[in-house]
Formats: sequence, structure tokens, C-alpha cells
Amino acid sequence: MTQKADILLVDDDPAENLILRGLIKKVSNIEIELHYCQTIESALEFLRSGKPVSMVLMDNRLQPQRDFRETVPALRHQGFIGPIGVISGSLADPYFQNLEEYGADFRIDKSEIDPTAIEFILREYLAPS
Repeated sequence: MTQKADILLVDDDPAENLILRGLIKKVSNIEIELHYCQTIESALEFLRSGKPVSMVLMDNRLQPQRDFRETVPALRHQGFIGPIGVISGSLADPYFQNLEEYGADFRIDKSEIDPTAIEFILREYLAPS
């Protein structure tokens, strides 16, 4: 039986949604449904809707000036208890060392996201269904 996952991508750049959708199509052993929100407000609304979300992938920086230190706690405050991964173009900032303090589970550089990485992350963070 194929494992299923509902991923919520929160990223203010619609191109990232298209890129991730293309990569997800190449993951063969997990049936993935990708949901997309451009703002933290729309992501919180999506979570309130009760639709299933297995994992959230959160862009580190959302416009105007928010980073994961504000957005991830907002998701946790909303009651989301599943894994949250922070995606960034650069993981060099020192605040990434304190990721767990803000409620995030992992971080990944945008350049490292490929079908193999997606499958590994899902197997690592999601219980078999």
C-alpha cells in the first residue's frame, strides 16, 4: 500500500510552488498532495479549515519582513503539531542553530530539495499510515 502525505507549502514566491510540484511528481513511493499558501495568514486559515496536513514546509522569509522565528510559532499556536520544515536559500544565518526553540523540526536549503530528499524527509518525519 502506498503511503499518503498532505504537505502544506507556505512561500510568498509562486514559482517555488511550481518547482516543488514538479519535484513531488517524481517521488514514486509516496502519494503526495501539495497544498499552497502565499502568506502566513492564509496558511493559518487553511489549518483552521480542518483539511488534512501531514507536514508544513515554510519558507524562511515571507514578505514583508517575517522569518520562521515568527511564522513557525504562529502555526504551533494555531495547534499544528505535525512536522514543520524551514526552507531557505541560505542556512548560514546563526539563528538556524536554534530552530527547535521556535517549533521547527528541520531545515533544508532550497538547492538540496530533490525527489530523493523529499522522500527521505517524509519517511523520517511521518509515521506510516
